[in-house]
Amino acid sequence: MQNTGNGLRPAAERRRDTLERLVTERDVWVSTAHPDHGPHQVPLWFRWDGRAVWMCTSAASPTARNLRVEPRVRLALPDTFDVVLLQGEAECFPDQDVPEDAAEAFAARFGWDPRAQEGSFLYVRVVPATVRAWRGEPELRGRVIMRDGAWLD
Repeated sequence: MQNTGNGLRPAAERRRDTLERLVTERDVWVSTAHPDHGPHQVPLWFRWDGRAVWMCTSAASPTARNLRVEPRVRLALPDTFDVVLLQGEAECFPDQDVPEDAAEAFAARFGWDPRAQEGSFLYVRVVPATVRAWRGEPELRGRVIMRDGAWLD
């Protein structure tokens, strides 16, 4: 992915590039916080369904614990030059209550079905409310490409 000639991508191009990365990337950094335990950050596998990010973690993990208390979450794709940050509220589904299509799509993508594992897992769905995307300092201005759940043009 190259910058346009002037170093700035228009919003539509940033959106297209961001959606492409959401479909093709495998890992996302998940940042949560708990009033007693403080912040927690961990990489997880994710799947983009066209509207939301789906992840899965152990039901006993610090991420699951934090999301039960505070559902606000920030997600970051793992590239410090081609930055994509998503912010939203997590909706949590115990493995026995996850929508079947979401669990099947997750298992198909990663070749791993948490529902068949020992222990309990928590599926996490995040519909982004805000998305920021930029490549280097020239794109800091205009980096918000989604606000209040709506893509900006």
